[in-house]
Amino acid sequence: LSERGKQLYKRRSQTIERSFADAKELHGLRYARYRGLAKVREQCLLIAVAQNIKKMALLLSKRGKGFVIRLIYQI
Repeated sequence: LSERGKQLYKRRSQTIERSFADAKELHGLRYARYRGLAKVREQCLLIAVAQNIKKMALLLSKRGKGFVIRLIYQI
């Protein structure tokens, strides 16, 4: 109920809730494609992986080609 808490709650709606909305709308999380807890869990994890890969690609594209090359040769 503090001012800081209100700011954090507002930011949460923009970040966390957006992630769930994207999963639902763009990645098929609205309905389970499979039956059973293990298979539905696998579907959710695969969707999370896809979202993380998209975030990493966006971050790397913003940093530029030189950063990507340094990152590859560092590994």
